[in-house]
Amino acid sequence: MATLSVGTLYRGGEGMWTWVLHRITGVSVFFFLLVHVMDTALVRVSPEAYDLVIATYKTPIVNLLEVGLVGAVLYHAFNGLRIVLIDFWSKGPRYQRQMTWVIAAIWLALMVPGTFFMMKHTVEAMFGSTV
Repeated sequence: MATLSVGTLYRGGEGMWTWVLHRITGVSVFFFLLVHVMDTALVRVSPEAYDLVIATYKTPIVNLLEVGLVGAVLYHAFNGLRIVLIDFWSKGPRYQRQMTWVIAAIWLALMVPGTFFMMKHTVEAMFGSTV
C-alpha cells in the first residue's frame, strides 16, 4: 500500500531557499527598474508631474522600500556569483552550502550598518533627534 507524503513538495534546505530568494529578488529589482524608467520618462512629458512624483518618494515608507531594494540587489548579486562558482568551478557543487552561509554573513555585515545609515535621516525627521 502506498503512503501519501505530508508536507511541502520541496524538502531541500538552503538550496531551495536560495533559489526562491533569487527569483523574488530578481523580480523585485525588475519591477523597480520598470517603475524607475517610467517615472524618469515622465520628466519629458510633464516636468510638474515628475516633480510631484519625486516629492511622493520622500516618505518614510519609500525610504524603507529603498533599504529593501538595496538588500534585494545585494543578495541577488552575491547569490548570482555563488551560482557562477557552482557552475564554473570544479569544486563549486561541493562547497555550495558553505558559500550560501558566507553570502548570508556578508549580506548581513553590509545590510546592518547600511540600514542604519539609510534610515538615519528618516528616523531623525520622525522623532526630531539625532541618531
